Amino acid sequence: MGTAVSLDLADDLPRARLDELADGVFDWLHEVDRRFSTYRTDSEVSRLDRRELPHREISDDLRAVLLRCAELWRETDGYFDSYATGRLDPSGYVKGWAVQVASDRLVAAGAANHCLNAGGDVRVRGHNADGDPWRIGVRHPGDPHRTSWVLTGTDLAVATSGVYERGHHVIDPRRGVAAWGLRSVTVVGPDLGTADAYATAAVAMGAAGAGWAVALPGYDCAVVMDDEHCVQSAGLPVAG
Repeated sequence: MGTAVSLDLADDLPRARLDELADGVFDWLHEVDRRFSTYRTDSEVSRLDRRELPHREISDDLRAVLLRCAELWRETDGYFDSYATGRLDPSGYVKGWAVQVASDRLVAAGAANHCLNAGGDVRVRGHNADGDPWRIGVRHPGDPHRTSWVLTGTDLAVATSGVYERGHHVIDPRRGVAAWGLRSVTVVGPDLGTADAYATAAVAMGAAGAGWAVALPGYDCAVVMDDEHCVQSAGLPVAG
């Protein structure tokens, strides 16, 4: 997936069981990378993009991802576009979706207290090992040693799209050029795949994305604009 992944399992389970659960998470994420990576020529996504994969052979997971991407295109007025780069690239949804699936599987397996972080896309459930709600720092886009916000909760999906590692790389699909106006957008809500796509869409909108993100139903946001002005929604779960 082109990023570092960390997993904190906070349930009081035997070490062998914790290792088994962790192995399952990382096996799943490696599988997602093999099948959905746009950097692998043999991935399912790359083969479909080159029209080498017949539609009857598309996996159920890829069909579900493509369907959700189409729904997100409509929900974002076209600003979340899996073809924004000129080729099929559902990465703006897939990473969050994959982590959400992994987290859901952990809950179903009896690991109700965990934190899974894939390059800043974070899914937390339950409490940490001390019995406290999880705390998630939102990196300041201009200084890796600072945080812009610290969020807290027991059931949060937190996705951030920003320019601090790859510059203004998110494409405005309407103009076909990199979007400017927002340095960082963090979206918080119940589903990480959706939060990931919403964060990407807001950045693609440019400065107007701040107002759009603040008004998202069922999700909260924290935005740093190019001039470092900060905007946040009223319900953002900021730590006290």
